[in-house]
Amino acid sequence: MTRTHTTVFVLVAIVALVLGLTVNKVLSSKSQGDPAALLDAGIVLLPQSRSLPALTLVDQHGKEVAVDQLKGDWKLLFFGYTFCPDICPATLAQLRQLQTQLPEETRARLEVVMVSVDPHRDTPEQLSKYLGFFNAGFKGLTGEEETLQKFANSVSIPYIPADTSKENYTVDHSGNLVIIGPDGTQRGFIRAPINNAKLAEQLPALVSGS
Repeated sequence: MTRTHTTVFVLVAIVALVLGLTVNKVLSSKSQGDPAALLDAGIVLLPQSRSLPALTLVDQHGKEVAVDQLKGDWKLLFFGYTFCPDICPATLAQLRQLQTQLPEETRARLEVVMVSVDPHRDTPEQLSKYLGFFNAGFKGLTGEEETLQKFANSVSIPYIPADTSKENYTVDHSGNLVIIGPDGTQRGFIRAPINNAKLAEQLPALVSGS
């Protein structure tokens, strides 16, 4: 093979590689659904997935959970607390309803996790009791205040710790949901207030395109 033929062969190989990567990127994007429809449903995907920090929390059964090992199924994280007067019970009730609107395959691969922003009152026992009211298989996470704040900040859902010296205190927090992929990385957000009808249309394509 002459030098000219070698050069042409290398250029063809490079072009083929670039085209292959481009097609793969387009197909991957399409498998997640239409970007405009996703945004209309309140789903905001990150340009690049974000790794979770190496932190340890405790679930509603008192079992330690490594935050950076939240792998397996897709997860929707909601940062709230069990003594919340309005946003939290309303959001969890909506998510319970959303489950009934999703195809069985999607529902089986999507887990709802409530992360407490009120560790002073939200013990594992309290979380278990509270989430049991919804009878939807929701999971819960709690832990030390500092650890919870680091976790919330790492996924861009900061909250303001409450003054626990006050009786019946409340906690200021976001109603947005965090989307975690099966590889344990943050894929994006779902903006509040959530729209079940639109999410039911868009989530199946997102989950199946993992």
